[in-house]
Amino acid sequence: MASEIKKELSNIFPVGDKNDAYAQYFDGQSYLSVISREQVFIANVTFEPGCRNHWHIHHAKSGGGQMLIVISGRGYYQEWGKEARELKPGDVVHIPANVKHWHGAARDSWFQHLAVEVEGQETSNEWCEAVEQSEYDKLR
Repeated sequence: MASEIKKELSNIFPVGDKNDAYAQYFDGQSYLSVISREQVFIANVTFEPGCRNHWHIHHAKSGGGQMLIVISGRGYYQEWGKEARELKPGDVVHIPANVKHWHGAARDSWFQHLAVEVEGQETSNEWCEAVEQSEYDKLR
């Protein structure tokens, strides 16, 4: 499996291990590699083709949220009530606290982003429902 991933992706960050701890919040297989735990938490998240996380919210009383930096492949980001946005290497997504959203790979592409957790007060994550398959299937 690791050699298959390396053929599809080209970046300097490790793919990491299967993201089993959060598997219940993903449709498809993802991988997680923590890049930094000091000053700012940063993780490299890798999605197999078609993999995406469920709708979720990064809550915070103040500050907080998340930033995604796309490093490889093709994927999507969508906020609740808005159209999905296609993502490619070099794209940056700023996700304010308390905004319901999801992100993940296109059906035909591996996808990787660095997930940067923005410091805030009284932060927590809320995992919600899965992205409807029929809605995901509309994305090209």
